[in-house]
Amino acid sequence: MVIADDHPLVRSGVRSLLKSLPAVQVIAEVGSGAELLELLQSVQPEIVITDLSMPGMDGITILQEICTRHPLIKVIVLSMHDAADVVKRAIGAGASAYLRKDASEFELASAIHAVMTTGSYVSATIVKLLMEPSEPPAEEVLTARQIEIVKLLANGKSSKEIGFALGLSSKTVDVHRSRIMKRLGIRDLASLVIYALRKGLR
Repeated sequence: MVIADDHPLVRSGVRSLLKSLPAVQVIAEVGSGAELLELLQSVQPEIVITDLSMPGMDGITILQEICTRHPLIKVIVLSMHDAADVVKRAIGAGASAYLRKDASEFELASAIHAVMTTGSYVSATIVKLLMEPSEPPAEEVLTARQIEIVKLLANGKSSKEIGFALGLSSKTVDVHRSRIMKRLGIRDLASLVIYALRKGLR
């Protein structure tokens, strides 16, 4: 089994839990999607437990790449995101199970057992989410440039820093931010950051 998460404490906690499960062995840990895809070129675990929000690559893209390149590997998503559209996209991209990071140890163990024996696991909470109407994905509401800016804002970058990174003036970044917030019906930066986290835009 491989664990992928950019937070060492999360990896440590998951690894400790897995040690207590029979017939489960953690063979590697990585901190980014790029590292995960590179690792899977040389090792073939039965299961990968991964976060959706890691540096570099979008979590849904990582899922799609794993399922395309390594169709026999089962992927369990362990994420802080619980927006219905994010869950639906992850399942649609090939995730065998989807759990929130605040799931109990019992639920994680149950998910691993189910994925190993039947190939999938869907909790009652996730079933409820899958039945809810989806909020439009960010790509349908915002332009590619606006999504770039939202990601940088969510990571605490100032208008000046964002402008430097994207080759824009800080005033242009402020205009973009104003348009983004108007389009999303959001009035303050804190709410915009929450939106970005909910959508996995980090």
